[in-house]
Amino acid sequence: MATKITRKKPNFANARSHALNSTKKKQGVNLQKVTINGEKVILSAREARTFKKNNKKAA
Repeated sequence: MATKITRKKPNFANARSHALNSTKKKQGVNLQKVTINGEKVILSAREARTFKKNNKKAA
């Protein structure tokens, strides 16, 4: 089982029609399963990209 280590939450907003009717909508977080040091973790896509980028510079 992968461990969730991100603290990001979904974004809630109003969806507006042309008639300006408002309904609640939810924009979810782009969560991905990533293997780090042999351990599966759940990160957002942005966090995974940043982690990959920072580890390339160190290596």
